[in-house]
Amino acid sequence: MPGEWFEWEWDDTLFAGSAQFYEQGRLPNAPGLTEAFEKALGLDGRGRLLDVGCGPGTVTLRLAPLFEEVVGLDADAGMIEEARRLASQRAVTNARWAHGRAEQLPAGLGTFRVVTFAASFHWMDRPLVAATVREMLGPNGVVVHVDNRHQDSLMADDELPAPPRERIAELLREYLGADRRAGQSIRNTSPSDEAAVFRGAGFAGPEVVVVPDGRTVVRSIDDMVAETFSMSSSAPHLFGERVSEFEADLRGLLAQASCDGVFSIRLPGNELRIWRPVRP
Repeated sequence: MPGEWFEWEWDDTLFAGSAQFYEQGRLPNAPGLTEAFEKALGLDGRGRLLDVGCGPGTVTLRLAPLFEEVVGLDADAGMIEEARRLASQRAVTNARWAHGRAEQLPAGLGTFRVVTFAASFHWMDRPLVAATVREMLGPNGVVVHVDNRHQDSLMADDELPAPPRERIAELLREYLGADRRAGQSIRNTSPSDEAAVFRGAGFAGPEVVVVPDGRTVVRSIDDMVAETFSMSSSAPHLFGERVSEFEADLRGLLAQASCDGVFSIRLPGNELRIWRPVRP
């Protein structure tokens, strides 16, 4: 099959132009995420957090009250700029942001009590990054993989129409072709053997903590447009000069799918997968 994940090569256009749509477009994590971290790891305001592939600080900013300092690292300059903006907007003063790839770690960032990956690990050279962050953990430090596969496990709600995802996918194929775009190339699959990678890098686990959700969220047409442009496979740059044309067609499709211009989704929960380094 063309476009296998292991044939794909990263380039810095992967999320180009998507950062401004992330906050509105991406679905929220479970409301108890912060409390679940605090309870599971015994966090008490001390130590440092490294969020690898932080995007616009979605998880970094949520967890900031639990640490002395949080550091967000992302390879997309636009994501880092948006993270800084949101941190300022929310008066988060203990956040630091670093522009760079995970493969460039440790990058002089120091040691950490917790390292997180949230919807980011699959984009990286996973064996290399897992082995590197293991050496960046302080005593009793852990790695936490935040499972946030909302896009794969959304549940319908009966109150309002669900987003017409198949029709959106058809429209994307009309504009971008049958293969799933990822930066300057294609990537039709993603790796799934996360456990083997972490164990191979010297971790034990995972300890799994379920963070339930179940909320119903109402999504407007603007929200659905933002969600589409927040994805690497439909980032604005991929449409070139046709981006306005695509957006108009997308809005028309969404308007036809809901006479009120709103959609309903019931959210699944999150999982925290906690990996602890095996010590000699």
